[in-house]
Amino acid sequence: MTTYNKDKNTRIDYINIGGSAMDKEIYSIEGIDIEVEKTDKTDADAVRRKMAYAFKMIRAQSGMNRKDFSAWLGIPYRTMQEWELGRRAMPEYVLRLIAYKVQMEKERGNL
Repeated sequence: MTTYNKDKNTRIDYINIGGSAMDKEIYSIEGIDIEVEKTDKTDADAVRRKMAYAFKMIRAQSGMNRKDFSAWLGIPYRTMQEWELGRRAMPEYVLRLIAYKVQMEKERGNL
């Protein structure tokens, strides 16, 4: 399933991978594919955990640790830590912007 957000000119692809012991979903955010375990929960905690995992995978693709990544983005370290641990909800547009920046810097060879 693909969802398009015309106002934000972006798309997120949801691909289910079944047939194994564990179903997976792949989120494609600004060209970065993130594979997560499929959950049946639709509560706010599940959404926050998926966003936290997506953020952690985006940071991992940058090759930076939390401290370097927070300094590179100009976001306080503690805020990024709370997002990554799923204690605080990250706005979706911030996740898309960070994913876009990481993708563009990787394409330019700066990461």
